[in-house]
Amino acid sequence: MKKAFNFSLLFFFFSDSCLSQCVPVKFPKEQQAFSSNYFKMPGGARISFNSVDSSLSSLKNCQSYINTGMDIATHVALDLVESFNDVEDVNSMENVMLEYAAMDRELNHYMKAIEETVHQIKREKPENIPDLKHLVHEKFTALESKNTDSDLQKNEKYIYFKDQLKEMRKQFCPRSDNDNEAIEQIDEDIAVTQSQMNFICPITQVEMKRPVRNKVCGHTYEEDAIIKIIQTRKQQKKKVRCPKIGCSHADVKESDLVPDEALKRAIDSQNKQSWSTLEKSAGYSAATEKICC
Repeated sequence: MKKAFNFSLLFFFFSDSCLSQCVPVKFPKEQQAFSSNYFKMPGGARISFNSVDSSLSSLKNCQSYINTGMDIATHVALDLVESFNDVEDVNSMENVMLEYAAMDRELNHYMKAIEETVHQIKREKPENIPDLKHLVHEKFTALESKNTDSDLQKNEKYIYFKDQLKEMRKQFCPRSDNDNEAIEQIDEDIAVTQSQMNFICPITQVEMKRPVRNKVCGHTYEEDAIIKIIQTRKQQKKKVRCPKIGCSHADVKESDLVPDEALKRAIDSQNKQSWSTLEKSAGYSAATEKICC
């Protein structure tokens, strides 16, 4: 797979700019009590890793940019499905997601290599400072050598992308009578996917405006309603059972909830169609009344 960006160039730039600054320093006595991010070398000097921490913080910001890119790619793919665009266009967005997943993996490996190197130096306390850039590169290369394509498909945002894409296709893509495979993938609870009953929150019993899906059991709820229950039970030190009748999941957590963009779009689409039908009906009635008069 061709990567959209080679993060290794960025990583080794950080190696040059931060690891090379990890040299023994002599802290004034009045500052030693406040210099927590250093350790004492056998020779008495102290080595500071403040520059490493600063650069790791910058790399974590890069990770947030990757996450934002994956969110945008997901929304674009859902737009394409909703607009009945060519399958090839949707597949191209899936390739973008895999490229982002590869960058995220590479970034995580590099940060892990740096952290392991720092821990190793603090643990072993060598007489002389080793070549930190070389150590990081070795650990990073070892982690990258274990890469497989299946790793990318385990990326949490990629899994969410595939799940939402599947749900969108259920709602917006016409299915033939022979499409048994697609039908088998539909959960028993929502076998009739076009039914408006799928849009009703099991808590509020009204149509959802901001549906969230439980990653564990797959059921959906109105976001505000389920979060309110979770927070209330948390104060009572009690677990939350899934409000969906018949569901055995007995420990709903806020961290397991993800926005169900596909369902929200389906609800919005049906509401638009309903308004369009009402407007046409009202227009026909007005026109008929005018003719009769």
